[in-house]
Amino acid sequence: MKILVLNCGSSSIKYKLFDMTTKEVIAQGGIEKIGLKDSFLKLTLPDGQKVVLEKDIPEHTVGVEFILHTLVDQKYGAIRSLDEIGAVGHRMVHGGERFSQSVVLNKEVLDAFAACNDLAPLHNPANLKGVNAVSAILPNIPQVGVFDTAFHQTMPDYAYLYAIPYELYEKYGVRRYGFHGTSHRYVSHRVCEFLNIDPAGKRIITCHIGNGGSIAAIKDGKCIDTTMGLTPLEGLMMGTRSGDIDAGAVTFIMDKEGLNTTGVSNLLNKKSGVLGISGVSSDMRELLAACEAGNEKAILAEKMYYYRIKKYIGAYAAVLGGVDILLFTGGVGENQFEMRTAVCHDMEYMGIKIDEDINLKTRSKETIISTPDSKVTVVVIPTDEEMLIASDTMALLKG
Repeated sequence: MKILVLNCGSSSIKYKLFDMTTKEVIAQGGIEKIGLKDSFLKLTLPDGQKVVLEKDIPEHTVGVEFILHTLVDQKYGAIRSLDEIGAVGHRMVHGGERFSQSVVLNKEVLDAFAACNDLAPLHNPANLKGVNAVSAILPNIPQVGVFDTAFHQTMPDYAYLYAIPYELYEKYGVRRYGFHGTSHRYVSHRVCEFLNIDPAGKRIITCHIGNGGSIAAIKDGKCIDTTMGLTPLEGLMMGTRSGDIDAGAVTFIMDKEGLNTTGVSNLLNKKSGVLGISGVSSDMRELLAACEAGNEKAILAEKMYYYRIKKYIGAYAAVLGGVDILLFTGGVGENQFEMRTAVCHDMEYMGIKIDEDINLKTRSKETIISTPDSKVTVVVIPTDEEMLIASDTMALLKG
């Protein structure tokens, strides 16, 4: 069976087409700047060559249609007919408390998902546009939703509730939901396969570190805590997000700067984090270059970034009662040895010892980077959210 995976953002659509018989990616790419000038589709050919196809893409249905047309294109296509696609799996961001696992999409499910729009006003409507676009073009094809928040639904109430009047949780669902759940689920399962161990009894800390970042505490294969909250703003310092901040500081800034809720949201989500402190960039590669050039604010941003990661690892080791596996994934986690070195420095008291030579050479490859005598196994596992979405889609249709 061939399964198409779609990840629809407000102005973008990423896709991968899998042949699930071989687990091979037979087509992949993405559309950028939907609804804007100079919109385009960038695809990767089997030989690794990148191709850019420019087209006016005013909205998501046109974008999905363009992707499907490209999949069967004589020059760039991977299949002969759209009939070869057995199903479409969608990355769905916020499933609230309703969805603790992936589901086949129908009207009831989509209505419940739309009811979560207030919790993710930028992401959920875009996800729905992708589903509706597929329904308009291929009305008979089955579709599956895989929710970013689902993996974290195993958190206990004392971990996910905020210490605010309980009625605000009852009325509006204000609580920690967590994100990157598809990634945390994939890597926490994959690392057990990689190490040939049973998840039962294992205490795993998964660090998904990229432009956005989150950490999860996983016990017996289930999430018991995670750093992101009601929204993806809470937790770690990120590329442009502040992460944890005193709510009193937020209201203080609003008063002093004359900001409304939209203004302060823009400040904390788009102008803070690594970018806000360094004044250089939200990209860690550019930040490292600035640090090497002696930029003091860049060096400060780097220290703050690493410190927040280290602090949460310590916190989660406490709630787990120790740690057996520390895992790094995501664009920064998989590729930047500097981050892994800094975070694991002086953590021998926890049983963490890094093999610096192996760590230095490891990029986007499943690798144990700890020493043989390290009590904690430290591992790099590249994430593959799209494969998990495709696997869930296939399992649901078979089941």
